[in-house]
Amino acid sequence: MPGSPASPTRELAPFLIDPLFVSRVWGYKDLRPWYDHAGRGDGHDSIGEVWLTGDECRVASGAYAGRKLGEVFAAVPEAMLGREAPSAQSPLLVKVIFAREKLSVQVHPDDCMAQKYGEPRGKTECWYALSADEGAQVAAGLRPGVTVDEVRAGIERGTLEQSLNVLPVRRGDMVFVDAGTVHAIWPGSILLETQQNSDTTYRMYDYGRPRELHVEKSLEALRFETRAGLVPPQVLEDRTILIDVEYFRVERIVVKGSRASATLPGPGEARGCLSYLFAAAGSARLSSGGFDPIELAPRAIAAIPAASPAFTIEDLGGLDLVRISPRWPQKAL
Repeated sequence: MPGSPASPTRELAPFLIDPLFVSRVWGYKDLRPWYDHAGRGDGHDSIGEVWLTGDECRVASGAYAGRKLGEVFAAVPEAMLGREAPSAQSPLLVKVIFAREKLSVQVHPDDCMAQKYGEPRGKTECWYALSADEGAQVAAGLRPGVTVDEVRAGIERGTLEQSLNVLPVRRGDMVFVDAGTVHAIWPGSILLETQQNSDTTYRMYDYGRPRELHVEKSLEALRFETRAGLVPPQVLEDRTILIDVEYFRVERIVVKGSRASATLPGPGEARGCLSYLFAAAGSARLSSGGFDPIELAPRAIAAIPAASPAFTIEDLGGLDLVRISPRWPQKAL
């Protein structure tokens, strides 16, 4: 990228990312108070997903302000990702899911199947419940003993939900959904989703909506036994590890007044790697002698490049800080 304001060998300061509001038929027209975003009410602007780290999201501060996030990774991959990254592409897509209606019953391919059909990667994901109503549920996996014939019959007859493994969801729960898991999100919760940077979805059943189904590919992708389900948190003195698997690590970080950036990487995590800081609640300030202060508002996200200078993060009140970082699998699933 000509004229880039940083090079791979130089420091790259943390920066804010503007959210991208993505229309979905099952979403809401008004996301307040979570986000100051309300639609026109004309039936064509229901927002179901708020993408926080999508390639099309715009950088909101710093040297690359106004550029698309995907362009930043392409311009300075080592500064963003560190030297150990296997690819120069953005590894993770982080989003908030707002489901007013049921999402389709669906499944995502693993890396091998995705590449078979020309996609760069599959889609393993996880859901962290930022909020959940009494009785909120999701589906993750098939019930024991369900056969492929029963799945196909359920798709044809509209009874597929009867074959799903249903999980109650409460605020603070983490649900893992590895590639190949038949799953569905239902109304009642607001979910922070961390996933491989892929939007490949095979719909199995969509409640009669006039959208394309991908029955044969979904049957090819599904696995009858997966690791999907609720993940117990690992509570440590300075953080709670919500999930740590082959593609990503998600944790709640304790900030007592303020905290140095050098303390943010957790046990077994290499220094000098990309991470994101998301304010699930409250607000924070990132301060350093190397860049102008950054205000992290509620539900805002900041990218912390691998080449970030040292900084201090300060709790400005009510901060619930979620840190998300990529993991580099030894081999594709």
